[in-house]
Amino acid sequence: MMEYLIVCPLVFLAGFIDAIAGGGGLISLPAYLIAGLPPHAAIGTNKFSACLGTIVATWHYARCGFIHWKRVLPAILTALAGSWFGARMALWVDADTFKVIMLVILPLTAWYVLKKKSLQTDKVPFSNARTMTIIVGLALIIGVYDGFYGPGTGTFLMLLLTALAHIDLNEAAGTTKVINLSTNLAALVVFLTHGVVWFPLALVAAVFGIAGNYIGANYFTSRGTDFVRPVIVLVLVIFFCKICFELFIAEG
Repeated sequence: MMEYLIVCPLVFLAGFIDAIAGGGGLISLPAYLIAGLPPHAAIGTNKFSACLGTIVATWHYARCGFIHWKRVLPAILTALAGSWFGARMALWVDADTFKVIMLVILPLTAWYVLKKKSLQTDKVPFSNARTMTIIVGLALIIGVYDGFYGPGTGTFLMLLLTALAHIDLNEAAGTTKVINLSTNLAALVVFLTHGVVWFPLALVAAVFGIAGNYIGANYFTSRGTDFVRPVIVLVLVIFFCKICFELFIAEG
């Protein structure tokens, strides 16, 4: 029972944050570890509940017209290819090296978010072909990151889509959810085939994750985009603290 009391509220919070700004895994995965699940079981069980929650958020954004399917479908393929390559790259590169790099990237990203008055792009839209090309390229790059390391994937993708592809925040949120869902489902298949998902806990936690994603997605569409900035900054701060803990405390 203690596992459920620890995991379920945090999974709800993670789903709420993930639907708005990505990065929910920074909250939900530690919840499973705190509850005492072995690392592989924690990752697999978290992926199960996260996938079901992301399906709800993706459905909501699709219903609201935030997903440009002609642009996002090719990006799914490059994201999956990038994720596969990133997972392979993780076998060759020390993850601690990447964490040190993130200690520089995260404060710069937070500064960028705080500096902008609004995350809505104020730039002239590109042609459809150019926009699609940029989205496909970003999906490949973020896919590599997701396969190699992973935390904050949705947050980074949303920011890059608005800054480089010149699409509005609504479409960026929808695009991010579709790509995240695709890579998460691919990873979930691996965990399911290896039997590391704890189904009783995963199913109950999924209900809380679905509720969090549903409320978060509705909050995003009803409150407007100004609410996204503080949530993104919160995700970046949690991520920064997580890396500091892993580099300087857990390994020290």
